[in-house]
This record gives sequence, structure tokens and C-alpha cells, in this order.
Amino acid sequence: MNNNEQTQKIARLKINKFTIGGLILAAAIVMLVISSIRGSAQYYYTVDELISGNTQQQNLRVSGVVLGDTIEYDQTTFDLIFTIAHIPGDNKEIEEAGGLAQVLHEAALNPAATIEVVYHGEKPDLLTNEAQAIVTGSLGEDGRFYADELLLKCPSRYEDSLPDQVEQ
Repeated sequence: MNNNEQTQKIARLKINKFTIGGLILAAAIVMLVISSIRGSAQYYYTVDELISGNTQQQNLRVSGVVLGDTIEYDQTTFDLIFTIAHIPGDNKEIEEAGGLAQVLHEAALNPAATIEVVYHGEKPDLLTNEAQAIVTGSLGEDGRFYADELLLKCPSRYEDSLPDQVEQ
């Protein structure tokens, strides 16, 4: 082998090392993106699904409408207890029923399935009648839902500030 052939062989090895390293790096980036997307996907159960028992027991996320007359808050222990009622989980069904505000209103007036929620922490200002509650936690053996996290949405609060939608 002459000097020129050895130089070409070494150059090819360097190129192959960089190519392999680049492919490994690209594969690692793709795996991180995929796992990040899966981890951030937010699925929640409805109250009906929770009551039916076809759910896991830990780290559940449940959505329902707050029944305002059931809210009990102890300012000394920071214990908050309230009841949520079933609302549909399907966006198409919500739109067909007149929108989220209408669905929350109807569900609060005529609750079909309900579950009592127990939460320890400050009482949020948005915890009112007909607010949408998304709670994360676990279902206790006593049938109560013990929430670690509480997220509240109140569409009626923003209803008047939304512009009129153009019908298509």
C-alpha cells in the first residue's frame, strides 16, 4: 500500500465515525421528542368513566362541573371538599349541546353522575358553581376522589369577551 491509499483509508474511517456518531445523535433526539410528546399528552376521564370502575387507581385525571352548593372549606386545616358532576369528554358532543358554558350549566342543574372530591390546599377563587374542575389524584376506597392537583376553568367568566364567531 502506498502513502496515498493509506491516507484515503484513514479519511474514510473518519467519515464513517462521524456518520455513525451523527446517526446515533439523531436517533437519540428523535427518541427524546417522541417521549416528550407522549409525556405531555393530557387525557382525562369523565365522572361516568371513573364511577364505572374501568380506570386505574393512581394518577387519575378527572373532569367535571363543580356543584356550588356542595363546596365546604375549612380555613384552619385547608381541607376543601366539593362534588363534581359528569360532563361529556367529547368536544363534538359539547359543541352540539351549545358549547362548554351550556354543558356546564345543564350538568350543574341536572347532575347525572357525581363524585365527591377532597383536596388539601388554598381554596381557589375560581371554585364556584358551574366551574369546570380538572382534578388529578386517586380514587379512595371510600368512593371519594383525593385530589393532589386542582385546575379550574370558568368559561362563563370569559363568555362576554369572546368575539362573535363567523359561521362557515
